[in-house]
Amino acid sequence: MSDSTTTLVILALAVAAFIWNKLPVEIVALGVALALFGTGIVSAEDSYSGFGSGTVVLIAALFVVAEAIDAAGITTWLGGLLIRFSGTSRTRLLVLTMGITAVLTAFISVNGSVAALLPMVVVLAVRLGREPAQLLMPMAFAAHAGSLLVLTGSPVNILILEAALDSTGRGIGFFEFGLVGLPLLIGTIGLALWLGPKLIPRRDPDTLTRDLSSHGETLMRYHLGNDGLSRLEVPAGSGLIGQPSVDPLADHPEGLFLIGVQDRSGKPGSAPLLAEGDQVIVRGDQGIIDAFATRHGLIQAADSTCGLISSSFGVAEVVVPPRSDLVGTEAYPGMITESGALVVLSHQRPGHPSTLGRASVNAGDTLLLQGTWSALDKHTADHQVILVDSPDAVRRQAVPLGPGAVPALVVLGAMVLMLTTNVVPAPIAAMLAAIAMVLLRVITPGQAHRSMAWQTLILVAGMIPLSLAITSTGTATMIAEAMISVVGDSGPLLLLAAIFAVTAVLGQLISNTATALIIIPIALSIAGESGINPIAVLMCVSVASAAALLTPVATPANMMIMQPAGYRFGDYWKFGLAVMVLYAVVALFLVPVIWPLGAS
Repeated sequence: MSDSTTTLVILALAVAAFIWNKLPVEIVALGVALALFGTGIVSAEDSYSGFGSGTVVLIAALFVVAEAIDAAGITTWLGGLLIRFSGTSRTRLLVLTMGITAVLTAFISVNGSVAALLPMVVVLAVRLGREPAQLLMPMAFAAHAGSLLVLTGSPVNILILEAALDSTGRGIGFFEFGLVGLPLLIGTIGLALWLGPKLIPRRDPDTLTRDLSSHGETLMRYHLGNDGLSRLEVPAGSGLIGQPSVDPLADHPEGLFLIGVQDRSGKPGSAPLLAEGDQVIVRGDQGIIDAFATRHGLIQAADSTCGLISSSFGVAEVVVPPRSDLVGTEAYPGMITESGALVVLSHQRPGHPSTLGRASVNAGDTLLLQGTWSALDKHTADHQVILVDSPDAVRRQAVPLGPGAVPALVVLGAMVLMLTTNVVPAPIAAMLAAIAMVLLRVITPGQAHRSMAWQTLILVAGMIPLSLAITSTGTATMIAEAMISVVGDSGPLLLLAAIFAVTAVLGQLISNTATALIIIPIALSIAGESGINPIAVLMCVSVASAAALLTPVATPANMMIMQPAGYRFGDYWKFGLAVMVLYAVVALFLVPVIWPLGAS
């Protein structure tokens, strides 16, 4: 059996395995690389060359950048704008939702933007009395269109760029993808407004995403009842400076309770005496707190979440499980935990109001802890307590534009500038941005590690040897000649249509990244055999790869919206087919205008 026949058999088995969907896609991709080596199609070095490719490095670095943008609260801020300006108008709601999703996708990928905005869109739909199903499919499809606005929108764009460089010696500009992406986005929005109500089914989801945007107020009501909680900052010249930190409110009125002393970042104070800038945390009737602050010249923090949550600090609610070592110990508001990084704001027993004094801890009791976000992440991951809501999830929904927002935006802008001007190779620019995000503490190294979508990285790395084999064995040329012979003398436009159809159909069944890796060498061979401009062919593949619209398994983003919207497997194709026609029009009629088919 010839090398090209062997490669075709491996390709067919890989596609069948992807469609079968019983094996993890990573295993299939690695199996492909090993099968190519085992049959002698590629060398050992080539079989794992994908893991050291610039494409994989670039994609991995972009995952870190995307995580930093989300962690900095930028996505939360965008969601807040959506809620603020959408009002009750269906048209405005759809346009803003789809526009914000597309813009976010351009910089943090389809899956990242859908995952970041999904909770807020569901909550917004519920608040406005609308079905999430009517918003989530347009949102996901807008993300697919948004992936073609700039280079960083999708791993497929990066593969297209690398292929363009290898085949023509010139790349595709950072914003050049937007020449097709912007019309796709505008057209998708128009179709959602016009055909969406007719083609998108009305479904009731089984469960809805938790809304944590007003988490501070919820916890205040549950733990403190009618009491207020305020952070009173000690200004310069205050008479409280020099008072003992353990009891700075010696002459406080009845009904005012000291919780503790913290610094501006929410860390428990450790100095024995109060100093300028310290913050005294008090609980009680808000009128009493206001009068006390005025009398002592204390500054109340103007915090929209009642002193519980800010960009620097937050709270975590934990439940004490049976057999925890905390059972039988004492807890009280103001107590500093054993780590020294968190303070207990409330101790509550089920069915009873929170206690203000010392009390024994029982199984089932709830503790409200406050500290810096990093301290909460670190010290609530403890088997002695059960965390109710992840501090990271709370922060991402409740704190727009956190302290890392400015450095994150600066780093993002610098990366875009480097990618646009090609001052350094794209993988280097992305790596520099990823490193900067960690060094500037926008995210921690642990968050950077967790941001990696290993399935995507292994899929790309494992399939790169197959893409190489399709080219080196002449398989791509053989398939290209077969397609050309079928089309005959019908012209390059029909060839382009054939490439679009094969790519689009395959993209509904397997990952669009895997699809691109398979189709790119074949498309380039067709371009070479028929004299078509390779850039036009590659852009057709890029558009067709983004048209993963007909099934929920086409992309993770399509799958993410399925349960929150209550969709069924067959709900996607009706509206998806209408949008697919738009993609075909762009690929077959707009692409040749921008990149003429006969250009060399």
